[in-house]
Amino acid sequence: MESKIANDDEKTDPENWDRFEIEDQSPVKRSSRKTSLLSCPGNLETHRQTKETYPSRNDKGDVKTLLKENGEAPKRRVSGYGLGPPSAGDTVKFPGRKRSSQGSNGMGITRGRLESTMTTDSLPNSSSTYGLVLAGNGDHRFVPKMGSSSLKREQWGKKFEFLLSLIGFAVDLGNVWRFPYICFKNGGGAFLIPYFLMVIFGGIPLFYLEVILGQYHRSGCISIWRKICPIFKGVGFGICLMALYVSSYYNTVIAWAVYYLYSSFASELPWSRCDPAWANENCLDQINASAHNMSWSNSSESPAHQFFERHVLELYKSSGIGDLGTPRWQIVACLFIVYVILYFCLWKGVRSSGKAVWVTATLPYVVLFILLIRGVTLPGAGLGIRYYLTPRWHYLARPGVWLEAATQVFFSLGPGFGTLIALSSYNRFDNNCYRDAIITSVINCLTSFMAGFVVFSFMGYMAHLLHKTNIEEVTTPGVGLLFVVLGQALTTFDGSVFFSIIFFLMIITLGLDSSFGGLEAVITGAADEFPEKVGKNREKFVLVFLSGSFLFAISTTTQGGAYLVTLLEAYAAGSAIMTFVLLEAISVSWFYGIDRLCGDVQAMLGFGPGIFWRICWKYISPIFLAFMIIMGFATSSNLAYDGQVFPDWSTAVGWLITLSSVILVPVYAIYRYCFETGSPRQRCFVLTKPEVGGQGLPRESLAMTTVPE
Repeated sequence: MESKIANDDEKTDPENWDRFEIEDQSPVKRSSRKTSLLSCPGNLETHRQTKETYPSRNDKGDVKTLLKENGEAPKRRVSGYGLGPPSAGDTVKFPGRKRSSQGSNGMGITRGRLESTMTTDSLPNSSSTYGLVLAGNGDHRFVPKMGSSSLKREQWGKKFEFLLSLIGFAVDLGNVWRFPYICFKNGGGAFLIPYFLMVIFGGIPLFYLEVILGQYHRSGCISIWRKICPIFKGVGFGICLMALYVSSYYNTVIAWAVYYLYSSFASELPWSRCDPAWANENCLDQINASAHNMSWSNSSESPAHQFFERHVLELYKSSGIGDLGTPRWQIVACLFIVYVILYFCLWKGVRSSGKAVWVTATLPYVVLFILLIRGVTLPGAGLGIRYYLTPRWHYLARPGVWLEAATQVFFSLGPGFGTLIALSSYNRFDNNCYRDAIITSVINCLTSFMAGFVVFSFMGYMAHLLHKTNIEEVTTPGVGLLFVVLGQALTTFDGSVFFSIIFFLMIITLGLDSSFGGLEAVITGAADEFPEKVGKNREKFVLVFLSGSFLFAISTTTQGGAYLVTLLEAYAAGSAIMTFVLLEAISVSWFYGIDRLCGDVQAMLGFGPGIFWRICWKYISPIFLAFMIIMGFATSSNLAYDGQVFPDWSTAVGWLITLSSVILVPVYAIYRYCFETGSPRQRCFVLTKPEVGGQGLPRESLAMTTVPE
């Protein structure tokens, strides 16, 4: 049955129309006719036609016209488009698509081979918004040209701003204190073997994957799932909730560093001696104890230790995590300063944060290099560096060592936080994201390695001063390594005030960079998902969101806040973020499709990923993530801080925090399934296929896709 879709003399926008030659195997001769493309290039919402007609198919299989009173076509599952128009007069033939055994292809045309031919006569001229490129798989795809009016999304002012933002997010406080400590604890130089294996086969592929998705689809962590696998959209909402948890404790650690920076502006560092205002009878300057005929006992504590716990935190006023006490107004004030800085760096989007990273991403390297030179010239530095690098091969037989390596790589590079997707979504379509991913990953690993030399040269120096031969006697896990051990080492330097100021400036800028990224992931995700309410009112939304995060974070500034920080650090992200990335890897590799993903890369870069990336994305990375999740559950135990073991109920609370973000994934999937129309098989089919296209890959429209009964 032949149906008239649109007359040749209809006055339509040429950008929305094209010529299709429909070739059928039936004896009925079909002529060339024009039909409206089901997707408007670069516009994933709706597209307008001067004629109030739009082809559709009713339940009987007949073509009917779907109308809207304002002449606006309905939202459909649409195609994306590519870069660079063909030469005038060229004819581009799309690969033939075979229809199923159904009697109609969705537009009332009987089954047979459908081949669409697009001529450049109907394409816009060279000033057009859109162009055509040939993908590696032979597909022709259209994407908006750079600078076109359809690309209303803001972009990075300079290419280097994106790279600095990536480096700033990936290189955080964990590179300075966590990597050196776990490297030493898990076999020294031997730990580098599982670490670099995890970097190559897990970390970099996942990092590269998220940068690809963000740059190609130009969407935040929520709305991007419409273009990948809609049923997993709950992952985006879960990431946003998780980011709120993380910001509440991470920014408090930055606030501690702000307080230390403020305290450093004095003629003498206040934690260099025992001040009766905060010290008790156990306070003892171990370095100078022998000069005063005093001996160190098991109950003795250094001035740096008591300054941190008794003055900054007032931890002695709390009996444990069940007794948080009242907020410390000094820390609340420092936390407020942190959030003010965050607001003015984020309120204008990449226009403001892109300028801030020129300072926050580069200053830490200047300071780290200064501290490295100072550290390796200290007496005893060689002892610390030997402990840091000397391989203890028997550690490689312990599964926990491999888990620590995987965890460090994962949290250091930062896939799954939505930040890489958000930051790369502001890139140019043809930006070389492959190069950016490799550069950032290498810099991240080298920074961790260099920080290890700084930290353990200081540790060796402290062991030398205390006449110790075992580094374990002077080290401490967690953030105490920054504020206690390194803080104490700073007091012994000539020019200790100067070194303390630049050291805590480095800590603050490292923390702010990562906080920028984590919060930007939520802001970009919300702005893309709710463009009218959030996108057009970004400044107000940023103010409201940061205000809520600040109020939530006040609980970590209490006298027992350090216990809460420890709990949130272990459970807020932990298993939740690994679950999110596992679902991301599975949905992209198995539902969205590796071939489709490689086609996306081909359209952006002009070359596709090699076999290494394909294998990692489809097999190795999911196994890598599943291993981390299983081992995390198997090795979990009650937390402890400063020798105090947390009660069992706190572990239950921790898992509830984890579950609160993870459960959004099945809740949203059930919600979408219940409200989707069609048979169970049709619902599953629709919810695992992209709803809308990205910038370049042609998506199967309703006219070209057979939905199972």
